[in-house]
Amino acid sequence: MTQFYFVRHGKTQWNFEGRYQGSNGDSPLLPSSYRDIGLLANYLTDQKIDHIYTSPIKRAYITAKTLADDLGGDIPISKISALREFDLGILEGQKFVLAEEKYPQLIWAFRHDPSQYNPDIIQGETFDQVIRRTNEFIKQLAQADDSGQKTYLIVSHGAALVAMIKSLLGVPLAQMRKEGGMSNTGLTILQTSNHGQTFELLKWNDTSYLRRNLDITDTI
Repeated sequence: MTQFYFVRHGKTQWNFEGRYQGSNGDSPLLPSSYRDIGLLANYLTDQKIDHIYTSPIKRAYITAKTLADDLGGDIPISKISALREFDLGILEGQKFVLAEEKYPQLIWAFRHDPSQYNPDIIQGETFDQVIRRTNEFIKQLAQADDSGQKTYLIVSHGAALVAMIKSLLGVPLAQMRKEGGMSNTGLTILQTSNHGQTFELLKWNDTSYLRRNLDITDTI
C-alpha cells in the first residue's frame, strides 16, 4: 500500500484573527503552533516517512520543516507549487465576517456546496482548478511508487486539502464539505493499493494528539 499522510499547516495569526489567507496571503505561525507540530511529530515517531512534500507558502513550509526536524531531521522535503492554497483573489486578507456580509452566497457555497461556487466576482480559483493540480501531483506519486510501500507526508492548506482528498476519494463536488473542514495541524490518511486508481480513507482530520479542545478558529 502507498500511504499519504495529509497535514494542514499550523495555526497562524490570520487564522486566529479569522482572515482569509489563500495562495497569495500569509501570516506567521502562532508560538503555540510549534507545540502542536511537536505533538504531531510524537504521534508519528514510529512511522517511517519516505518524503515530505509541502506547499511553498511559508506557513506550510515552516510547518513541514519543523515537523521534519522534530522527526529527526533526515526526511527529505520538497516544495511543490501544486499543493498551494486556493487563490482567493480579492478576499485574501479580509476578515471572514466582512466577506460574508459582502458575498453571502459565494461564501456559503465555498463552505457548504462547492458545486455552486463561482469565484469570478473575487477573481479567484475554482474547485475544479484546485482539484486538477493537486490530484495530478498525488496520482503521479502513487504511480511512481514501484514498491507499493512508500509513505508520503503532504503539508498543505485547509480548503485545498478538502478539495484534494475528497476528490481522490471520488466524492461529488456538492458533497465535499459534508464532513466539515480541516483543522490546523490535523492529520488525514489515505492509501492506495493500485497506484492511485482508487484511494481508501483510513483517518479523517485527526487532532486527538493535540490534547486540547479546538475552537472555531482552528478549522476551515
